Amino acid sequence: MNKENLLIATSVGLILQLLMVVAGHYMPPVKAKFAIGGMLISLIAGALYIRLEQQGWTGALVGGAIAGGVCALIAIAVSVSLKDVPAMILVMGTLASVVTGVVGGAIAKLV
Repeated sequence: MNKENLLIATSVGLILQLLMVVAGHYMPPVKAKFAIGGMLISLIAGALYIRLEQQGWTGALVGGAIAGGVCALIAIAVSVSLKDVPAMILVMGTLASVVTGVVGGAIAKLV
């Protein structure tokens, strides 16, 4: 697993997640879509990792999970600190984003 490629994919996902969190803090229609938007961004981060790092299935799934989960974890923590979502979302949202990161990695690997 190339740490640089993982850092790039995670950073891109984190930037997108933070943009969504800040926009949602000020615009309720965006906040209403946090779950769908956050998981979609994690899927993109997982897919991006695979596009950067050509390797076998195990590495693809692990890297996609890490990229999707880490970017979501940090963004959800920011959202919790802004009191936009309850603290329980930190656990549930991160787990859902890990799964969607794996799915993103798998889709990118198949394509």
